Amino acid sequence: MEFQRHRLNRQVIKDLKKRSSAGILFYLLVPYFLFFTEGYIHSHLLSSILFLGLLTAVCLFRLFHLYISKKTREKFETLNNKIFITSVVITALIWGGGAAFFLIQDDNSSVRLLMGLCTAGFCSGGVVSFMPARWLAVAYNLIMLQPAATALLITGDITLGILFIAYSIYMLLMTFRGSSEYWTALENEFLLKQKSRELKKISRIDVLTGLYNRRHFEELFKLAWGLCARRGTALTLMICDIDHFKKVNDTFGHLAGDEYLKLISRILLKTFQRETDIVARYGGEEFVIMLSDKDDESTWKLAEHFRNAAARAVLDYKGEKIKATVSLGMTSLIPSPEQKRETMVALADTALYKAKHAGRNQVKVHKQEQEG
Repeated sequence: MEFQRHRLNRQVIKDLKKRSSAGILFYLLVPYFLFFTEGYIHSHLLSSILFLGLLTAVCLFRLFHLYISKKTREKFETLNNKIFITSVVITALIWGGGAAFFLIQDDNSSVRLLMGLCTAGFCSGGVVSFMPARWLAVAYNLIMLQPAATALLITGDITLGILFIAYSIYMLLMTFRGSSEYWTALENEFLLKQKSRELKKISRIDVLTGLYNRRHFEELFKLAWGLCARRGTALTLMICDIDHFKKVNDTFGHLAGDEYLKLISRILLKTFQRETDIVARYGGEEFVIMLSDKDDESTWKLAEHFRNAAARAVLDYKGEKIKATVSLGMTSLIPSPEQKRETMVALADTALYKAKHAGRNQVKVHKQEQEG
């Protein structure tokens, strides 16, 4: 199965924000220690205040935006992503331009050394954080290091300039390697989750009809029973059986019988369309339908609609016209703590038995609402 990366864009952006959030705090703190070293800010007051002001403003904005974007994730997702990426680029521009300016000052070797170390450190941290988006990591690297490298080469500090260029190349190589490893891991994680979902779905579905299987129905029945008991609302259960289905198998073969089961399944799904309607294959030619929050008249009409649709349906199988009818047993009750779920199944089964013995092709309702 071909992997589609666009499905993971949301996960990638989420990872970028998470990986880069800690770095914002360092951008806010480290420059102040740097510029107050040996009173450097006093000898370069205007440029230092401008640099610190711009960097502090964009970092505070990024922190504020991270908070706001969580609150407006669904509504403004695309806009928030663009703002996030733009703010990252602006941060790199401010630091890269500031580093280029301060590194060519010759009056304080300690600050120049610290600025060079901080620039390399912030660059490596940013590249690692943004590796999932390779182009952003590359842009961050170049914006952070190349202005300083260019300024150093122009002012004659060839050795340090070349070191910056070499370090930038090294980080580029690390970007491509790290990005490839990230995407490989993310693809594997995606495929594993997808396979797990497929296996989970298979365990719930009847292979032949595509309906829920009996095991999953029992799980859903348990949940619905508890929910209706807490709310004091009615739950309806129908058991459906194809009349004389053995005759269909004996006359036309089991493959024809399988196709007829599929036909009835499609009619069931077309009739009971609400998200809360549960339709399952109960076993053999039996089906079970569970409805909640519907009155008796509505459920009766749905059952009759399905019965009539099944009676009109004709399966064209290898030139043969196959018709059959269905019988349904139905019961509704408000679950109570002292009752057992099996009671409701027994009531619906009793109603089905009555429908069969009354001539088939009909719906019978068990009127007893409370039975221990």
